[in-house]
Amino acid sequence: MQHAVRPRTLLRPGPLPAPRTPRVRSLIDADALRVLHRAARVLLDDLPQLTDRLIALLQEQEPAYRAAVEKDPTATWQEAHRSLRHSVSSLLDPRGARDAARRCSWKIGAARAEQGLPLDALLHAFRLGGSLVWQGLVDETSRAAPEDVRLLVHVASDVWDFVDEHCTLVADAYRQTERQLAWRRENRVRLLAAALLDGTSRIGDLPEAAQALDLPEQGRYAVVALGGGRLAGCPGARAVLGPGVRVHWHAGVETDYGIVLVGDGEEAVVPEEQAPGARVGVSSAVEGLAAVGEARRLADTALSLAPEEGGTVRLTDHLPEALVVSSPELGAALADRLLGPLAHLEPADADVLLDTLATWLACDGSAQRASRHLYCHRNTVLNRLRRYEQLTGRCLSRPSDLVEVSLALTARRLLGR
Repeated sequence: MQHAVRPRTLLRPGPLPAPRTPRVRSLIDADALRVLHRAARVLLDDLPQLTDRLIALLQEQEPAYRAAVEKDPTATWQEAHRSLRHSVSSLLDPRGARDAARRCSWKIGAARAEQGLPLDALLHAFRLGGSLVWQGLVDETSRAAPEDVRLLVHVASDVWDFVDEHCTLVADAYRQTERQLAWRRENRVRLLAAALLDGTSRIGDLPEAAQALDLPEQGRYAVVALGGGRLAGCPGARAVLGPGVRVHWHAGVETDYGIVLVGDGEEAVVPEEQAPGARVGVSSAVEGLAAVGEARRLADTALSLAPEEGGTVRLTDHLPEALVVSSPELGAALADRLLGPLAHLEPADADVLLDTLATWLACDGSAQRASRHLYCHRNTVLNRLRRYEQLTGRCLSRPSDLVEVSLALTARRLLGR
C-alpha cells in the first residue's frame, strides 16, 4: 500500500545536445510534479474515503483479509489508513517521507507474518492500494484540470516502481519474520521435548508439549535411544523404527531420542538389525508424557548394553544386565563376593572354571549341552562345577545362590570385574 514518486533525474546532454532539449525536459518534469502534488493533496484530505474503498475491495477479493476484517475491523482499517497516508505523503515529499514509509511497510509485513496472513494476500493488498492511489490521482486531475492528465504519464513509472519497491520490502519483512517464528517454534519444541526427556517438565507445560509434539498427553510411551557417532545425526539413521510409528525425534549431542507412542500391551517396533555402527536402546513402556523422563533413563540403560558393533537392545529382554549397570557399585560388590574366592587360582585355571559356569548357565543348567560347547566330557563339566562350589561355599542347586552367581557373572562381563 506504499506508493510514492521520486523526482526524475534530469537527463544530462550528450556530446552534441540539441540546444533546448534539457530545458524542455525540465519543464515537463516540473509540470508533471505540480499536477501530481495538486492531486495528492486532495487525496490526503480524502484519505478516510480512500481507506474505506480499499477495505471494501479487500473484503470482496481476498478471503484472508475478509477474515481479518471480521476479527478486528478497527485494527485492519487503521493499518490500511496508516499505509496509505505514508504513501500519499511520499508523493508530496519523497525524500522526507521515504524512511517513515519504509518502516511502515516493514512493520506491516512483520505483523502480518506473525498473524499468519498469507503473503500472496498481503502483496495483493499493497498492489490494490497502489491501484487506488493511482486511479485517485487520475480521477482528481481529470476533474480539476482535464488537460493536465497527460502529464501524469511522466510520473507513472516512478509511482509503480515505488509500489514494486514496497512490495519487495514487505515480502522481505514477512519472510524474515517467518524464519524467526519458525526458529522460535522449533526451539520451543526442542525445549519442551528436552524437558520431557530430562524429567524436568512441569505439569502445567504438558498440554503445550503434547500439542507441540503432536502426541497425546495420556498414552503409553517408550523411548528409543540411538547412538553411533555420526549416525545419530543422520536422517537415514532415524529409520530405526518400523513404518507407521508415531514418534517425535529429539537430536542430542551424542545420542538421539525418539519418544514413541505405543499401543496397549505393545512395545516399540524397532528392527533388530540396524545400520553398521548404529546402537539402539529401547525402554520399557511408561504411562503418559509425564513419565517420559523415566523411560529415557531406561533407554539409556538399554543403550549402554548395546554392542559396539551395533544392534538393538530392548530393556525388557535384558533386565538382569540392566540391574547390574544401573548400580555398578553393587554389581562389583556382588562379583567380588561370588567370584572373589577364585582369585588365588592361576588365572588360566580361574578362567576355565568361570567359562564353564557361564556356559552351563547359558545351556539352562544342562551339563550335556555345555560339554558340547566346551568340547569336553559331561563329567568334566560337573567336576568343574563342584570345584566352584567347594571354593566359594555356594550351592548351584539352591535357587538363591544360582541367582546371585548369574548376576555376578553378568557383572564380570559388563563391568570387567
